[in-house]
Amino acid sequence: MPGINDPIWQRICEETQKHSQDEPILASYLHATILNHKRIERSLSFLLANLLDSPAASALLLREVMLETFEADPKILDAVRADLLAVLDRDSATHEMYIPFLYYKGFHALQAHRVAHWLWKQDRQPLALFFQNRVSTKFAVDIHPAAHIGQGIMLDHATGLVIGETARVGNNVSILQSVTLGGTGKENGDRHPKICDGVLISAGAKILGNICVGEGAKVGAGSVVLEDVAAHTTVAGVPSKVVGKPSTDQPALDMDHGWPCCDE
Repeated sequence: MPGINDPIWQRICEETQKHSQDEPILASYLHATILNHKRIERSLSFLLANLLDSPAASALLLREVMLETFEADPKILDAVRADLLAVLDRDSATHEMYIPFLYYKGFHALQAHRVAHWLWKQDRQPLALFFQNRVSTKFAVDIHPAAHIGQGIMLDHATGLVIGETARVGNNVSILQSVTLGGTGKENGDRHPKICDGVLISAGAKILGNICVGEGAKVGAGSVVLEDVAAHTTVAGVPSKVVGKPSTDQPALDMDHGWPCCDE
């Protein structure tokens, strides 16, 4: 029985089985992507490889690389599960776990990045950069393979997201579309933002330079952040300034993008 020791995969399979019966037109697709696979890594590698397939590297070859990665570093699969739970918990439009797994490009881009990051650490930079390029082309999400991203991450909508080479993103972070974690020029070395646990970054925010956004902070939509942000602080504007404090310790979990009237 698929996912017998994996409650998350078991739930995905049960949801998918129901919908394959309710919507016969999708039955073949749902079986090929989910129901024909006994483990989450088998399904995820099949799904991503077919999405990233190209004449330069077939889906078959890409899937082999992904399965190699998952086998070498099982912690990646822990992050996959944490990311799925994050979307289910924080996205008010999502009520079933199979939906982000199958359809959300933010989730897909993030898991493909996890493979690219592992390849980068194994000194397989050319292949890691190939994955980055395919993800950027397919999903309009550009994450450098050297960037470090924690778990429990939600990339909501994700279109236009850019994360630079030396950026670091902690755990339980929520990032919306058109966000940039970028540098400020042509300098080398450590030059990209560090995002601590529990941070919420709203749509269109630009966070630039080797600066720190502290734990539980919130960055308002469309803001340009050029200086450190203290923990548990809300910043907004161009350039950003402090406009209040989030109403909770981890605004990424609440997904409340309001400011300053909604903050203390």
